[in-house]
Amino acid sequence: MLTGKLVRLRALEPSDAESLYRWNSDPDVGRWMVNGHPLSLAQIRKRCEERKENSYEHVLLGIEALDEGKLIGVIDLEGAEPEVGNAELTIYLGEKSHWGKGYGTEAMRLMCAYGFNVMRLHLIALWVVAENESARRVYRKVGFQEDGRHREAFRGEDGKRYDMILMSLLNGELT
Repeated sequence: MLTGKLVRLRALEPSDAESLYRWNSDPDVGRWMVNGHPLSLAQIRKRCEERKENSYEHVLLGIEALDEGKLIGVIDLEGAEPEVGNAELTIYLGEKSHWGKGYGTEAMRLMCAYGFNVMRLHLIALWVVAENESARRVYRKVGFQEDGRHREAFRGEDGKRYDMILMSLLNGELT
């Protein structure tokens, strides 16, 4: 487990399915996420139970608030290949009561430090919707820089198209 002052990153458990289902059903939480078709609680439980072990190629961890011992989000590094040393990061906080209080920033720092120090990555990249300024602010605070723009690559639930921003962080740039 990776522990900071606010959060602990830990493996997901089948008992986390109820939180994941609730978050995936909340339009505020999913506003800027690429979501597939809706899943039932039973389907999410099954995915949690049958999920593969974390590996170099895919590390998926729950974000737990230390003060409550409660799951508040999910973070993962995926697509890592030892020959290349790059991975893609995704994160979301599902508990809206924890937004804007530093939990996401600390989770990002912990996961990026793990990627660089333990996995020996050279580059961690992520995609973010251009209009999601609160997320972009967190990413910049951690040290990510904007690399490029994928025009109208995200379709919001309102049907409107939004640009996606590619951001990256190199080993040694984590702040």
